[in-house]
Amino acid sequence: MKINMRKVFNSFLLAGLTMCMPLAAQNVGKPVNLKCEHLENPLGIDALNLRLSWQLQDNRPGAHQQSYRIWVGTDSLAVVNNQGSEWDSGIKPDDSILVTYAGKPLQPFTRYFWKVSLQDQEGIHTESEVAAFETGMMDMSNWKGNWISDHHDIHYRPAPYFRKQFTAGKKIRSARAYIAVGGLYELYINGTKTGNHRLDPMYTRFDRRNLYVTYDVTQQLQQGENAIGVILGNGWYNHQSMGVWDFDRAPWRNRPTFCMDLRITYEDGTTETIGSGLDWKTGEGPIIFNSIYTAEHYDARKENKNWATTSFDDSGWHGVRLRANPSQNITAQQVRPIRNVDTLPAVSVRKLNEYSYLFDFGQNIAGVTRLQVSGPEGTEVRLIHTERLLDSGHADLSNIDVYHRPVDDTDPFQTDIVILSGREDEFMARFNYKGFRYVEVVSDQPLELNENNLTVYFMHSDVPPAGSLTSSNPLLNKLWWATNNAYLSNLMGFPTDCPQREKKTGGQATDT
Repeated sequence: MKINMRKVFNSFLLAGLTMCMPLAAQNVGKPVNLKCEHLENPLGIDALNLRLSWQLQDNRPGAHQQSYRIWVGTDSLAVVNNQGSEWDSGIKPDDSILVTYAGKPLQPFTRYFWKVSLQDQEGIHTESEVAAFETGMMDMSNWKGNWISDHHDIHYRPAPYFRKQFTAGKKIRSARAYIAVGGLYELYINGTKTGNHRLDPMYTRFDRRNLYVTYDVTQQLQQGENAIGVILGNGWYNHQSMGVWDFDRAPWRNRPTFCMDLRITYEDGTTETIGSGLDWKTGEGPIIFNSIYTAEHYDARKENKNWATTSFDDSGWHGVRLRANPSQNITAQQVRPIRNVDTLPAVSVRKLNEYSYLFDFGQNIAGVTRLQVSGPEGTEVRLIHTERLLDSGHADLSNIDVYHRPVDDTDPFQTDIVILSGREDEFMARFNYKGFRYVEVVSDQPLELNENNLTVYFMHSDVPPAGSLTSSNPLLNKLWWATNNAYLSNLMGFPTDCPQREKKTGGQATDT
């Protein structure tokens, strides 16, 4: 059979062009990475004049945006169909990719949907996918809960625990938890920690501004009986450790306190708010001391893992007391949260003697250690976090404890203290972080440890990288890596001086 090669070639060429057409269409500029207040689909937005932004995805030479149009509404399907009940910006001949919302006044506790259409340099229009944002309190008058605390003063060391049980009488459509804190906190619902944030809320001038955080807790609640639990840490609000910075004399200093609203929307459209108040109870747990500056002390014998569940008997707990607002400015925390971002296993473990092991994690980081160990009840284990070692191989803190001014030996620098329960115990500091490479584990009774007993988490604000650098020069690549790690180790909601000996802002916060 004779084959006409010209026809075959033309057929393949046509097929190739046909298959390439969708790919060519993809090169047309498109708005992507839609953000509200520089966050993706955020909850609890408080800004009245919030900012919407996007990026132009276009790999053509000379690509640029000639105009934009934004639609904002409360009905996602309407926004898909280019209908904005709250704002239709109209076509704006502008290359701006950061725009201030200029529609109807935003309402509290409302979910909004939005998208943007662009016209490129060739006059071609493209549209983004639909994004969302949800407003929070918007005004302090919308809070239902009260500020509460326990009955102790600023010198009392054990962390306060709080709990409340309530009944959700109908099927739940959605639920949001709004919590404002003087100090630090962890929130639990029905025994499970809410979210994966660390060290919330961020540092402010607490007597001038306080932050609250919003959580979607729909999946943690159930129709029927529920339990809420809150643990409060000192943070920079109640600085009990002594240092040259005099944070123990801060004008805002007080016993940690919080205000919380749990807002439930039922399937029938009705809402109910469970707020903090005098019907809550307070008690204590295994955190017997916590300092953002030095360390955390934990008595595993006091642990009760059911304390935030409906099965817990809180008859031995006490009533709470009401507190005044720490400030008259309670606003939403709108930043990327601190998280345990990376996990580092030990690169080596060395037994120094019968009571001491040296763990080397291979690099300096800011973070926390997680100890998993079993031993005789009452055994005291100390986790000494350090950047360098003595000639003997033991921890050397002399380069990082220079600004610590302890009044006694009960608050050693960068040294977590764990008292074992006699069972399998697990400990990770909740309200502290440290700068270190090595951890010396010292116990007052002999323990057998290996690399599985201690894990490190690199902890920092979970910001996405804006770019990267690679080269043929290994030294330059290492410098890039080290610079990024140093920056991240000092990013805890705000840039700090260093993660161990100073661990503070370069200057006082200036909130007004």
